[in-house]
Amino acid sequence: MKRALIGLLLVCAPGAILAADAQAGKAVYDSKCKMCHAADGKGNPAIAKALNATIRPLGSAEVQGKSDAQLKKDSTDGTGKMKPVKLTDTQASDVVAFVRTLK
Repeated sequence: MKRALIGLLLVCAPGAILAADAQAGKAVYDSKCKMCHAADGKGNPAIAKALNATIRPLGSAEVQGKSDAQLKKDSTDGTGKMKPVKLTDTQASDVVAFVRTLK
């Protein structure tokens, strides 16, 4: 019975078992994103000015309204003047989980 229940959980809820880790995402964010997006996700004004770009606050309704898949794509492919960031799929998922904490 116990084995069947574990098997059922693995088949029905793999995302729950392999959930993204916001704390790990913060570590990746701190090393790869914070320079431009700032520690609080509100954007670094000096970088925005230097690039003549708008850095949208990551906690904004516009950013938070995007799907996880779109946030991952924006991060790994780049968007606007933002260059692509080299991340593994796990790192990208973890960064998205961290970004979700900024709302």
